[in-house]
Amino acid sequence: MNRIILQLLAVGFCFAVVQALQCYKCDFGLGSLCLTSKITCGSGEQCFSGVATAVGFVDIKTKGCLQVAKCNKTENTDVGNSNATIYSVMKTCCNTDLCNAAPGLPGNSGLSLALATITALFMANILV
Repeated sequence: MNRIILQLLAVGFCFAVVQALQCYKCDFGLGSLCLTSKITCGSGEQCFSGVATAVGFVDIKTKGCLQVAKCNKTENTDVGNSNATIYSVMKTCCNTDLCNAAPGLPGNSGLSLALATITALFMANILV
């Protein structure tokens, strides 16, 4: 009898492991650039994609896992204690593996991002 219970428990554990949701993760992306990796969501989480517009023209993107209760809601990012909102992100959820869009930087585009960052820093020093 104990053997049957242990076998049922082992089979149930296998199903629980198989049901883990895989998502793309990107903490901070600008425009169409978002350096992604794959993560596994925890219990009660779904994949999400978030998009915001900062300073009226720059798109900020974020991806990952999110608690279901926070899905399809807008989240504000404020400055310190002033309650001045820098940008608002609408986080849209989905519940299938890797459903929160493909990676934003295929192949060796990381080199392009690094070059663009160095150029922007160089230009900022010239203009100041």
